[in-house]
Amino acid sequence: MAPYCRLVAAALALSSNVTNQKYDPFIGGIDNDTLSLVLNNMVQVSTRSWELGTATEALLEYSYPEFSVFNSSAFPPGHTLNTTYNVSEVLDIASQVVRAKSNTSMTLVEDTAVGDPASLGVAVLLANWTRTNESDTSFSTAASEELDYLLNSAPRSDSGAISHRSDQVQLWSDFIYMAPPFIAYYGALAGGDSEVQLIQIAYEQISLYRDVLRDNNGLWRHVALGSWNDTTHWATGNAWAAAGMLRVLMTMNHTVQSDQFTGQSANLTSWIGEILSTAWEYQTDNGTLRNVIDDESTFADSSSTALLAAVTYRMAAYNNDTSLIPKADKAFELIKGNIDDEGWLQDTVDPYTFTTATAVDGYSPEGQAFVLLLAAAWWDYIIFNSTSTDDS
Repeated sequence: MAPYCRLVAAALALSSNVTNQKYDPFIGGIDNDTLSLVLNNMVQVSTRSWELGTATEALLEYSYPEFSVFNSSAFPPGHTLNTTYNVSEVLDIASQVVRAKSNTSMTLVEDTAVGDPASLGVAVLLANWTRTNESDTSFSTAASEELDYLLNSAPRSDSGAISHRSDQVQLWSDFIYMAPPFIAYYGALAGGDSEVQLIQIAYEQISLYRDVLRDNNGLWRHVALGSWNDTTHWATGNAWAAAGMLRVLMTMNHTVQSDQFTGQSANLTSWIGEILSTAWEYQTDNGTLRNVIDDESTFADSSSTALLAAVTYRMAAYNNDTSLIPKADKAFELIKGNIDDEGWLQDTVDPYTFTTATAVDGYSPEGQAFVLLLAAAWWDYIIFNSTSTDDS
């Protein structure tokens, strides 16, 4: 474990008993005690850059939804925090990462991946936005250096797509969850012309990646270009892509200049929809998706099932298209049943091999985060559905 990872884990172990009063008991949901175990386990095992970045997003959506891009009043977030209006666990992660950052590194974490360190960018930007010491420029400097690296120093494909890898030009579907949401969020906080420019860049990167990775059935291949390829429709890769596009979509729609992104918003809605509609065609009888979505010889994977279900609930609340909700509900029940008594999601893909199931004594950090993202999305959909019914 890298030193900064140990620091983060130690800091969060002391403050990770998060309770969220928003999640009152609701018939059919995942109970709060189970979700607390899931969250604490996520904190304990998240050590790599993308795991920590995904954990911060899960904390925002589940524990601090008022700071999430899914909140219609997300921009600008509040500057002043208190005991009830705070993002303490997220700020802990951001603080530890920035303190451990090398002065010679442009990225938030020194990594062989270009995209993964950027997944921490939203947390760092929030730490800067809510800091009490206005003379502290460490967060703003770290975030701006990360953005500068992505836009001006990272390798690019001939078409202009930012490489997910630093050692070669290679595009991974994972990138869509890691970098574009940070770029868009940076723009949303910057405001003015920078807001429009950066959100447009985030959108264009998604479009460039889609041009390379999307197959005719709407699913995305995992890895293209570079020294090796993964042409399979890896379920987690498609989930990363759909969820990343969704975060950018919500960011552009909740800014004061949302009217500048009408066409982009429509495209993202369509691109997310084609992944979801095709993926759920392959849902098994018990509600799960397979590790390679359209390959029946591969094993069932709870991780991708959870994240794609989360995106499905979010999209239904966004565009009022509930046609895929029965699929998401079936997946939700599967995920509920796959969380053991200690709060670990079972039957996950090994996130480090992509092609094998997690060992019996192992766990998926991102899978833990996906459960929280699913719980938050499910709850917001329930509220949306209840409000829509009341209004009618």
